[in-house]
Amino acid sequence: MVIELTESFEVLDPRFRTLAFPNVHVEELWTGCRWAEGPAWFAAGRYLVWSDIPNDRMLRWDETDGSVSVFRQPAMNTNGHTVDLQGRLVSCEHRGRCVSRTEHDGSRTVLVSQVEGKRLNSPNDVVVKSDGSLWFTDPSYGIDSDYEGDAATSEIGARRVYRFDEASGKTTVVANDFVQPNGLAFSPDESLLYIVDTGATHQADGPHHVRRFKVGTNGTLSGGEVFATCPVGLYDGLRVDVHGNLWLSAGDGVHCHAPDGTLLGKILIPETVANVCFGGAKLNRLFICGTTSLYAVYLNTRGARPQAA
Repeated sequence: MVIELTESFEVLDPRFRTLAFPNVHVEELWTGCRWAEGPAWFAAGRYLVWSDIPNDRMLRWDETDGSVSVFRQPAMNTNGHTVDLQGRLVSCEHRGRCVSRTEHDGSRTVLVSQVEGKRLNSPNDVVVKSDGSLWFTDPSYGIDSDYEGDAATSEIGARRVYRFDEASGKTTVVANDFVQPNGLAFSPDESLLYIVDTGATHQADGPHHVRRFKVGTNGTLSGGEVFATCPVGLYDGLRVDVHGNLWLSAGDGVHCHAPDGTLLGKILIPETVANVCFGGAKLNRLFICGTTSLYAVYLNTRGARPQAA
């Protein structure tokens, strides 16, 4: 039942009123993408980088003057990004079929491209943990066609979730029971990992939900129960705030779920949303990649961020 509806928000639970103010509005910052994805906030430069996958470019929005420029093109059909503990850009490359890092001098380092001697499918989204490890999903979207990468046959023959430890150079399978693993995010204390399955794109009546795993001290996952199922379209990318609320991209905007699983409310966006991230000086501004456009809205919460161990 809808409790309250404004131009920008749909309130489904009274708790959402403490997170989204009715006098705050969603802003469209830029439009002109084919499929906007993977926003990442750089606090030191006060700018946002995101992907326009089919156009094979990465774009940059500058908070100081609102300008948008091309950050990189060609861009290996990059999808999801994160910023590591040293402030470097980590990217999931569809066409490169790898997870790469942009160094402080602008050079590109391939971190992981193979597992057990076989090429990855097309890494989709990546998050960093406080110990510096990178966790990423590897569905088949970038090799399914030439639209978002290069059409190819999967060498691995599976769609998995991985943990990469740079110190040892080891890449470990942490989950292998997904149809199409997609967005992922840790809880504020990193005891939980939320992973989206968008398998409905490839299977009739396939999954369109987010699952919750317990994170072991040795880097293993357990549990994996369905946390929430998307009622409109598919959940895709997500971020978690300091209170443990999930902010999930969906077909009608951004859905906010409390840690207990309750759908508290929605940020209404006129396009299908692919991914989100928190940014701004106080990390209280949610940047939203909707199909062709970049949006933003101020919230009464802040994004959770890993702290170096």
